[in-house]
Amino acid sequence: MVTSNANKAREVAAFFGGLLEVTHVALDLPEHRSEDVGEIAQGKARFAYGQLNAPLIVDDTGFSIDALAGFPGPYAAYVQKSIGNAGILKLMEGKSDRTARFTTAIAYADATGVRVFPGTLEGQIAHNPRGDGGFGYDPIFEIGGTTLAEIPMEEKSRMSHRARALAAFQDWFLQEHAAGQSK
Repeated sequence: MVTSNANKAREVAAFFGGLLEVTHVALDLPEHRSEDVGEIAQGKARFAYGQLNAPLIVDDTGFSIDALAGFPGPYAAYVQKSIGNAGILKLMEGKSDRTARFTTAIAYADATGVRVFPGTLEGQIAHNPRGDGGFGYDPIFEIGGTTLAEIPMEEKSRMSHRARALAAFQDWFLQEHAAGQSK
C-alpha cells in the first residue's frame, strides 16, 4: 500500500485480515488532475510503480454533494483543510437535497498494467456535526440517520467506500491468483 498516510495503510491491512500481506510504503505521490478519482488513482499507481517496480495499490477518494453540483469532488482533502465541515455546512444552509457520496478508487499496478476498482457509499449531509469517531467529513456524513463519526471504527471500516473498493480488488486479485496457480 503506497500512501503517506500510515493510518490508511493500517486500515487496509486490517481489511484484508492477513488474507493478503500488506506492507506500507510511504511515498509522496503527485496529485493528477481529473474529475474522476479512478483516473487520479491510476496516475498515482503508474507513478508509484515506476518508482518501486513492484506490485502495489494506491487509492484516491472524492466526496460529492449533489446540491453543490458534485463539490468538492476529487478536491475533498483540500476543501476539508481549507473550509472544513463548518464551511460545508454553511454552503448547505437552505438546501433541501442533502444527498452526498464518498467514492474511493483502489488502483493496483503490476508489470501488466494498472487496474482500478471503485467503491461508493451513498448518504446525506447532516444538519450538524455529530459523533467523536472517524475523521474528515465523518461527523457530517450520515447513513440512515447516523453519522460515520457515530459508527464504531470497526463497523465503519467494513461498510465504507474504501472497504467496497478493497472488496472488489480482493475478489479480482484472489480470482486472478487462483487462475494463475491452476495454469
